[in-house]
Amino acid sequence: MNDRQQITQSAHLYIRASNLILDTLPLQRQMQNCHRLTFRIRQVKGYTEGMTLQYHHLRRYASVFLSMTGLRVGEFDRLATEVLPQFEADENQRLARPTRQRAVGGGEKPHLDSRDQLLLTVIWLRQYPIHDVLGFFFGVSQPTVGRYIERVLPLLEQSGRDSMKGHDPGRKRRRSLAALLEDVPDLARVVDSFEQRVQRPKIVADRDGWYSGKKRMHTVKSQIVVESESGWIRDIADSVKGRVSDIKLIEQSGVLDDLPDLTGMMGDAAYQGILKLHPLGCSPYKKPIRGELTEDMIAYNHAFSQRRIIVETIINRLRRYQSLTQMDRQHRLGHTARVCAVAGLVNRQLRHRMAA
Repeated sequence: MNDRQQITQSAHLYIRASNLILDTLPLQRQMQNCHRLTFRIRQVKGYTEGMTLQYHHLRRYASVFLSMTGLRVGEFDRLATEVLPQFEADENQRLARPTRQRAVGGGEKPHLDSRDQLLLTVIWLRQYPIHDVLGFFFGVSQPTVGRYIERVLPLLEQSGRDSMKGHDPGRKRRRSLAALLEDVPDLARVVDSFEQRVQRPKIVADRDGWYSGKKRMHTVKSQIVVESESGWIRDIADSVKGRVSDIKLIEQSGVLDDLPDLTGMMGDAAYQGILKLHPLGCSPYKKPIRGELTEDMIAYNHAFSQRRIIVETIINRLRRYQSLTQMDRQHRLGHTARVCAVAGLVNRQLRHRMAA
């Protein structure tokens, strides 16, 4: 195992182990009153001393950077170029607010610059460590991590929503429609949903609403709409309770009303009846009660699933970010913002890697 592999393995093992020992981590109480800690890995051949997850260190190790953020260094740099001007404008507005007692420039200076605060938030979305551990890697305290995420996450959410309005990078390569799917529009989007486990509500009356019969646990549900050819994410609906059905969610979200002309919407078997909601809605045939599907129906369903599978691939990309996979620790607050932020990062991956 070479030195870079040792660094990557050490970082991942520490983050994963920390999530299992939230109440027994000895450093947790010590870091609450500590303003600056620096994570140091034992010196390996002279170049890893003082290694941290801050940008100027992490950018030197491309494979580690990709593993920790899901983005290549160049992709992250382009993200920073787009997001940081608005961050600086918001920060200047915050410091110049009339209710602030200190003048602009007064008070303690931030331990991390704007680029490192952005990097911290992206790593939090990707790895989802507790704030104490993330602060340990960046050399800041646990409350500081919370403040940084609170300031940067809305910018990533807006960046994600803006990316959903962009052009479809795969439209120029759109393939011809299979004969079996001649009733499905050539221009189509695919809808699906995924669920994330949440903590059981303390109020007994609220528990049933969050309980998902499919997952057999309390969950929050998110709906995603993608292009059928490129997988480009076009819409993220507001997160809802796990008990809400898929067909009810797509009706409530209003995404069918915003479809462009001559654009259809494809959904799996959970969206039976979508044709009643939109004239170009499509779903596979369902086996009738005490009956069987014909050979033509089976062939249609097979071809339909081959075209619809793109949404499963994109959901898999989204759920590589642990903030959408592990049990939600934010008490169901701000979940839509997290999904939109991650969707923007996934769209960024698709845009740059398809153009390459």
